[in-house]
Amino acid sequence: MTVMIEEITLDVVLSLARQLRPVDKARLVTRLAPDVEAVLEKNEPMSVTPRPRSESIRGILADLGPAPSAEDIDEVRREMWASMTHEDA
Repeated sequence: MTVMIEEITLDVVLSLARQLRPVDKARLVTRLAPDVEAVLEKNEPMSVTPRPRSESIRGILADLGPAPSAEDIDEVRREMWASMTHEDA
């Protein structure tokens, strides 16, 4: 099948890619991914500084403030259940 295209645009490429079998779509993505990664690494340095691996989960979440207490959670749970009707369940 030969397709005559005057201009190759993203829409044309997407239209053609959507006609591929799923396995060929996967192959297309696999072949394009390294090119895209190389361009991104070359042109757009990472703007996010990676965290050190030694930081614990608690350390990562520290900026969110203190966790709610068990009493706070129980109170909110009671309020939610009290406001539910049989239709909600």
